[in-house]
Amino acid sequence: MFVLADRLLNLYSGDMTILNPHRESNGSLSRDMLDKMGHPIAPDQQFLINDFTTQDTWRVFRIMSEFVEGFETLRKVGPAVSIFGSARTTPGDPDYVMAQKLAHRCVECGYAVITGGGPGIMEAANRGASEAGGISVGLNIELPFEQKPNSHIGTLVSFRYFFCRKVMFVKYSSAFVILPGGFGTLDELFESITLIQTKKIKPFPVILVDRRYWDGLLRWLREDVLPSGKISLADMEIFKTADSIDDIVKLILETRIPESGADSTEIALPRRRKSGKLR
Repeated sequence: MFVLADRLLNLYSGDMTILNPHRESNGSLSRDMLDKMGHPIAPDQQFLINDFTTQDTWRVFRIMSEFVEGFETLRKVGPAVSIFGSARTTPGDPDYVMAQKLAHRCVECGYAVITGGGPGIMEAANRGASEAGGISVGLNIELPFEQKPNSHIGTLVSFRYFFCRKVMFVKYSSAFVILPGGFGTLDELFESITLIQTKKIKPFPVILVDRRYWDGLLRWLREDVLPSGKISLADMEIFKTADSIDDIVKLILETRIPESGADSTEIALPRRRKSGKLR
């Protein structure tokens, strides 16, 4: 990632030892410059948005490198289902077991599985995909408390910036499956339905798993947000709910999305994969 950023800087800077004070005498980036472009940060420097000041021009190369690495890696994945849920869910928990079995089933249907790369539901989904011999992708995010990628990831892409990571989830997913989770899970849920609502992306299945868990949120949307005119009935149809793996897979396979020049088309069924690794 940093090699790419280093090359990009060379394209724009010529003889860096003369024109760019951020270069060492051997032409490599200085420690100070690498820190600015995204090397591990101290706790008191973790608030990235607040730090977008004099470093903005240099930071754009780090951002660009994250997009390029993500695009180059994930374009090989093919049809994929992204599975979200709490990082705090432990092995043996019913949600963990559900995510693991669901990922296994998705692989059997020909899909790769993409997660946020961390523990909990993410680990369970990567584990299920890996055990099924499928493509198991983790889009890990660097956090101040150092989220570690789980050990069941076959293809790992790490990000410093949430917005780069979000683009990858949306661009390369055929469906979002949302298991019980907290703020991060809610963020991915509302990000996807907002993009679909505003027609920034073509609609794909967004499925909430465990009606009992999501009941309070759904009642609030139906009884407060909808009657007040903040959303429409059509908006409530953007996402579905399901309790069983069979129902989830059926929703993924049967959802119809609009295509250019046509009213709608059924999502093409992916081919069965022979290998769980990308080449």
